[in-house]
Amino acid sequence: MKVSGFTFLRNGQKLGYPFVASIRSLLPLVDEFVIALGPCDDATEEILREIGDPKIRLIPTTWNENLRSDYSVKGFVYGQQKSIALFNCTGDWAFYLEADEVLHENDLPKIRAVMEKYLRDERVEALAFDYLHFYGNKNTLAWSPGWYRREVRIIRNTIPAWSSEALFFNVVTGHKKSRYPRAAHSGATIYHYGWVRSEAQMNLKSASVLKFWNNRELKPVDYSQIDPGVLRQFAGTHPQIVQDWLPAAEGLFHADPNHQLTAREKKHRRLRWLEKTFGWDFSRQHYRPVR
Repeated sequence: MKVSGFTFLRNGQKLGYPFVASIRSLLPLVDEFVIALGPCDDATEEILREIGDPKIRLIPTTWNENLRSDYSVKGFVYGQQKSIALFNCTGDWAFYLEADEVLHENDLPKIRAVMEKYLRDERVEALAFDYLHFYGNKNTLAWSPGWYRREVRIIRNTIPAWSSEALFFNVVTGHKKSRYPRAAHSGATIYHYGWVRSEAQMNLKSASVLKFWNNRELKPVDYSQIDPGVLRQFAGTHPQIVQDWLPAAEGLFHADPNHQLTAREKKHRRLRWLEKTFGWDFSRQHYRPVR
């Protein structure tokens, strides 16, 4: 079994991504790590080369800065970059990690075992992971139908697949036709740290990538402006590889008690009540579960 890791990256240092921890957390599982590296005006490329692992292969790319706004709403440029990296993978499985996602060392054996288990089972086209979204600090999780709870991160590399945007995969079934992949659960977890970096870094990131997602007015990020009902205390342990990157913090992150709920947050409050009352799950799922 050969396993490829892949991601795309641009200005990872300047925008505050824990990309070195992300890459290092996956390296023990893969035979190669393909990185579609866009044009950077910081030290990202030098930092990547300093990792010094021969598994890492950098693919220089160009970003389409002129994509029509109706497509940028869908994050299509991100999908292009992700697909470029995927198309350069040569493994039986291709394992995608975003630059703010990290694996826990305790999960590595079970991930390898599940890849081996389903290697010859063609019903399984992908493997899904649970998600922990850290918010505001390392002790706080965001838990709501608005924060995806499971997502595919490993795709079988012997089927025609691509990505229309950064988050999920599409399996090609015909001319201009595609569907979500059939996925088994990996039994493992992705630790997502995008909302742990400083507000200054998050605002810089938002200003840098907004044109690739939509043309709405840029609104400053204020972590305190969130429904406090979605915040939960994290009681587990963080991956060792990301410990030095995590900012020091004590206790639960405190939302603004006077925060005015948006229409979306009000909707998610109602959905959370239904979930708690009836045991339902309203979070989105970009794959077809294989039982």
